[in-house]
Amino acid sequence: MMDRRVFIIVLDSMGIGQAPDAALFSDEGSDTLGAIRDHENFYCPVLKSMGLFNIEGVGGGTAAPTASFARLREKSMGKDTTIGHWEIAGLVSPEPLPTYPEGFPDEVIREFEEKTGRKVLCNKPYSGTDVIRDYGKQHVETGDLIVYTSADSVFQIAAHEDVVPVPELYRICETAREILKGKHGVGRVIARPFTGEWPYVRTANRHDFSLYPPANTMLDLLSASGFETLSVGKIYDIFAGKGVSEMNRIRNNHEGMLKTLEMADRDFCGLCFVNLVDFDMLYGHRNDVAGYAKAMTEFDRDLEMLLPKLRDDDLLIITADHGCDPGTPSTDHSRECVPMLLYGKHVKAGIDLGIRDTYADISASVLSYFGVSQGNTAGTEFLSDTLSLAGKLPENAPDDETLMRIAKEMRSRSYAPYSRFTVGAALLTAEGKVYTGCNIENATYTPTVCAERTAFFKAVSEGERHFAKIAIAGGREGEDGDFCAPCGVCRQVMAEFCDPDFILLLGKPGDVKEYRLSEVLPFMFTGESL
Repeated sequence: MMDRRVFIIVLDSMGIGQAPDAALFSDEGSDTLGAIRDHENFYCPVLKSMGLFNIEGVGGGTAAPTASFARLREKSMGKDTTIGHWEIAGLVSPEPLPTYPEGFPDEVIREFEEKTGRKVLCNKPYSGTDVIRDYGKQHVETGDLIVYTSADSVFQIAAHEDVVPVPELYRICETAREILKGKHGVGRVIARPFTGEWPYVRTANRHDFSLYPPANTMLDLLSASGFETLSVGKIYDIFAGKGVSEMNRIRNNHEGMLKTLEMADRDFCGLCFVNLVDFDMLYGHRNDVAGYAKAMTEFDRDLEMLLPKLRDDDLLIITADHGCDPGTPSTDHSRECVPMLLYGKHVKAGIDLGIRDTYADISASVLSYFGVSQGNTAGTEFLSDTLSLAGKLPENAPDDETLMRIAKEMRSRSYAPYSRFTVGAALLTAEGKVYTGCNIENATYTPTVCAERTAFFKAVSEGERHFAKIAIAGGREGEDGDFCAPCGVCRQVMAEFCDPDFILLLGKPGDVKEYRLSEVLPFMFTGESL
């Protein structure tokens, strides 16, 4: 495996329009991007050039996008950060996490007060800035904890840093996390420290204590396969550290991008998973259209610095976890579709991947890129539609003449007692590994397998998914052989796993003809045809 790297940047809450089931969440008409794109503070030429506005339903796209793009629907029953990120990582949640529009039940508050030794103030849905304005003085006077929630599945605890030091607040949150399990298993317990004199201000010492993911995610599968999983921002918190090999905390979006730029300069093999929370926390929830638009402009500038740092085999995926439309009366998350931009030097520019049924297609694609089995995670990969790997091979990859010699040698292993027509194949993966095959016949003919399919099936069974070219040598037994084209079934198998630029080398050493898959199989029938 080459030192491949994938960067996923989550623009927390950057929805691109209501989801088909928005009415179930009372979010009809929500459109986070639509609320900010016409503001004078919004200027995102890099995102536009990549294809953000080419996504179906967005409008105003460029004629030549530099990335591939898609509109993603959420399959999980929720619209919060935890469920959204879990789905990006391949875990679909069919049941919503519990919410408390009337505040938390008495038995929860009673146990919390007993175990912390402090009384509770508020216990109702509230804005984070309003709650410290309205209850902050009482908290400072009494030491009672401000507990509040929102439309999301959260148990939030606000406390002044001079009254409840940050380490103690974190321990209190851990106590709450132990209490809030089972039917009261909220997605996150959040420490919300504040400081100063009234009117108080929240500090950067927020910390999320998330529910432990109930099953393996993309992070677990990559980590178990030996790949690094680097987190930037609150990714570590969202997954409760599960499957994360390195944590990097940040104080704001810009610091998150600076940390991502540092990661891009590092040598690592695996995933860098980034969350930029300011869009949601500072602007979406506060209905700050101007601030949200400005934050997107600042991200666009940082993104312009990141793109040149990407290496030949890097992939960059930009997406979101839900919406939070700052232009609606609501200050809560909104049930929206989210964008997906896929960028890289091997990524075909301007491919419209359409409307996808789940965020988990991102996880499936990342796992596919690293050759890791999906296990029980959800999603359908889209890389086979976007990557053009032919010709972009490691320096030590065998050349065409070598591949053809290997294919010729494989003819000697053919089992063809009925047709006496022997065929050998040498299949080259995108990473320079060769899988060989020969034709194997059977008296009933139906179980007969061609050399090309033997090579493909061997490779796929070993976890390979990305292929550059195949050499095919065949002819009558005992003869030198010549031009040997693959049968229709083999061409169809190639269409399943290869892009149209996949190369076929036909002939014999010293006399090789080269064709593209699109030439030998026009009007291909693929999974998108179903």
